[in-house]
Amino acid sequence: MASLLERCKPYIAMVCLQFGYAGMNIITKVSLNRGMSHYVLVVYRHAFATAAIAPFAIFLERKVRPTITLPIFIQMFVLGLLGPVIDQNFYYAGLKFTSPTFACAMSNMLPAMTFVMAVLCRMEKVHMKKLRCQAKVIGTIVTVAGAMLMTLYKGQVINFTSSHQTHLHSSSAVSAASPAAAMAAAAADKDWLKGSIMLIIATLAWASFFILQAVTMSRYPAHLSLTALVCFMGTLQSVVVTLVMEHKSSAWSIGWDMNLLAAAYAGIVSSSIAYYVQGLVMQKRGPVFVTAFSPLMMIIVAIMGIFILTEKIYLGGVLGAVLIVMGLYSVLWGKFKEYQEMEAELITLPEQNGHNLVTLHTIDENDIEMQKNMEQHMTMVAVGVPIRESSSSSNIAAPKP
Repeated sequence: MASLLERCKPYIAMVCLQFGYAGMNIITKVSLNRGMSHYVLVVYRHAFATAAIAPFAIFLERKVRPTITLPIFIQMFVLGLLGPVIDQNFYYAGLKFTSPTFACAMSNMLPAMTFVMAVLCRMEKVHMKKLRCQAKVIGTIVTVAGAMLMTLYKGQVINFTSSHQTHLHSSSAVSAASPAAAMAAAAADKDWLKGSIMLIIATLAWASFFILQAVTMSRYPAHLSLTALVCFMGTLQSVVVTLVMEHKSSAWSIGWDMNLLAAAYAGIVSSSIAYYVQGLVMQKRGPVFVTAFSPLMMIIVAIMGIFILTEKIYLGGVLGAVLIVMGLYSVLWGKFKEYQEMEAELITLPEQNGHNLVTLHTIDENDIEMQKNMEQHMTMVAVGVPIRESSSSSNIAAPKP
């Protein structure tokens, strides 16, 4: 039972994180629709994340925290740039131009991108003669194809709600024949394409973050301290970016409203807790496993978006999401088979080592026994005592006096 629970821990942790991410997408979308700047949101998000995780890092890891060398500091600086600054600013901008479900579906490219980057960084090995490697490569190609379909083809609106809303959709389609409506639709399509490209850039930055985080954690094993420092550096870098991009001082104002909830929730749940849990799971199962649960977030967000935000789901998004999920689980299946092979090798190696130890021990015992027999033989020869024949010795007689 304990062994089963230990095996299930990574799965439980990642499923819980997907629920946390889903809530962040919905709350953030509401906040952005109300006019909050995504640059300011990133700053407040990581300020909350730093404040939440820093006390635990200071007290729990004060005896095990290693010294920060210059290469580790540079890696932390780049982690803060990739995750908090590049990924989240582009993700929030893409979310503003599209929808939560579309953004989550596009994020499902993350495992494929992580796999490609892991191969380029030699963290993953590809043996094309093995079925598991073929599954990962094919899954990556299918995932990219799904993302391209979602980006380039929008399609018709799929209605999941009441017939009254169906009537509203049909009437809006009739009114769309006017030139003003056509121009508005063209502008919306342009924004949709822009948002899709931003989401792809955000996913690429997030995949790079995972790869670099895995490398940094092997050199700096104080996970809480690493999370706190990355969030702190991300906060400082985001402040600089926001001062450059946002020239209105009113953009920094925040009250007891949805904007505060979005910043606090995203900072505490989606940054501090998520970074730490992801790091722990990544250390055991690797970066590809960590990124393989994003389709669950897409399903949760789609259900919440339809009923809370009355979100529109387009045919191109559904078809692309299906392709992305198929490719994703092809990659995940290949990764699971690889993990099984690694476990089998770890079980086989101790047995082989044990067998070798037993063989060496037997050889050592035989050598000691032979040495004793030779010493006994030489002693008897020296004192002139006749030697008894044994099964292990030849017929040698001592010289008579």
